Amino acid sequence: VQLQASGGGLVQAGGSLRLSCAASRRTFRNNGMGWFRQAPEKEREFVAAISWSGGGTSYADSVKGRFTISRDNAKNTVYLQMSSLKPEDTAVYYCAASRYGSGSSYSNNYAFWGQGTQVTVSS
Repeated sequence: VQLQASGGGLVQAGGSLRLSCAASRRTFRNNGMGWFRQAPEKEREFVAAISWSGGGTSYADSVKGRFTISRDNAKNTVYLQMSSLKPEDTAVYYCAASRYGSGSSYSNNYAFWGQGTQVTVSS
């Protein structure tokens, strides 16, 4: 599975962005999906995950209530809607496909990773 993330950019604090992650094949619909991020000089961290059906989602506490993960299996695409953005949300955001049908906060559960898209939030 190849993953292509897009939608990053520069936004002011309080603004919104929607990230997209397109998968290369239809079996994507059997995989849980996740978004992770990595800020400069920090370790990669979990942001959000969604099950293969979209029926189960989970979020890091730092983004809960501000970010929403969703998927469109007909389009082989997963989204991350980000609102009320803060400067501390600045990072490279990566999408990933799980080995399993459920989403997870554990990066080791993910077999495939996209190339990342930069999100910069100015204060």
